[in-house]
Amino acid sequence: MKHLVLPLLALCVLFTSCEKKPDAATTAGGPASRGLIGVSLLTLDNPFFKVIGDNITAEAKKHGYETLVVSGEKDVARQGNQVKDFIVRKCVAIVLSPCDSGAIGPIIREANDAGIPVLTVDIPYRGKEAKVLTQVATDNFGGGKEAARAMIEALGEAGGKIAILHFKQAESCQLRVEGFREVIKEHNAKAAAKVEIVTELEGGAAKDLSYKAAEDALQAHSDLRGIFAINDPSALGARAALEKAGRAKDVLIVGFDGQPEGKQAIKDGKIYADPIQFPAKMGIEIVNSIVQHSKGGDVPPEQLIPTSLYRKADADKDPELK
Repeated sequence: MKHLVLPLLALCVLFTSCEKKPDAATTAGGPASRGLIGVSLLTLDNPFFKVIGDNITAEAKKHGYETLVVSGEKDVARQGNQVKDFIVRKCVAIVLSPCDSGAIGPIIREANDAGIPVLTVDIPYRGKEAKVLTQVATDNFGGGKEAARAMIEALGEAGGKIAILHFKQAESCQLRVEGFREVIKEHNAKAAAKVEIVTELEGGAAKDLSYKAAEDALQAHSDLRGIFAINDPSALGARAALEKAGRAKDVLIVGFDGQPEGKQAIKDGKIYADPIQFPAKMGIEIVNSIVQHSKGGDVPPEQLIPTSLYRKADADKDPELK
């Protein structure tokens, strides 16, 4: 019996050492992965970016890719460290929603030097010091124009004073405000009753900061009639400020995004309208671009997805709402 023990032990060691250990290069229950895609988004506190991240992950899995999705927390230095980590991990592609469109260049350049393709989603990079494979984004300029038309429609023939709650750090929001201002200017050139933009305040694209900004706008302009907020959290923060001030019936809000909470607020009459975005489609198109590039195919430098204006009539027919 003693003579049988050692051969059996040897066989156990052999089978144990040959056993495949799961790691980042394999997909659960599937074949070897085609590689890891590193994704750093502006924030994951905003449901819009979470939808993008979730759809990148789901679509990438269909094509055999692993994903690592992290939040830049609106901090370009933090995002830079995340990109460095992606490079160390030898990611096959890096997807960024830049925390600062102007300052992101050197970070993208590091990935370029490592031979890793970089794609941007929602917030583009316009600099010349680094190269981006493609930029997938909402047509934010066009969406801003839609928001302005909604504001003009909401105010009616009387016109009135309005405020803008901005997030100047993000190019996507800069484009929204530019488009908005362009249509308001065109309207005022021919309309008897003007729509006057009396203030533009920083809302940080966040509910709490936009609440404070809206409070400031109301205190400075007692006759305010409208607020354009660059996203749904900002619009909902403004709505809370209006309710506290007893001005909810007097001041109309136009938001941007079309997140579930924003759509519900439109149905409830708390927000007038939103140019809605399609974050799920953005995530899918990002992965399609990575797959196309991996096969040696051409990828367009920019892919813009149009918005669609969403009003209460749309919300009333929306089966996903209460």
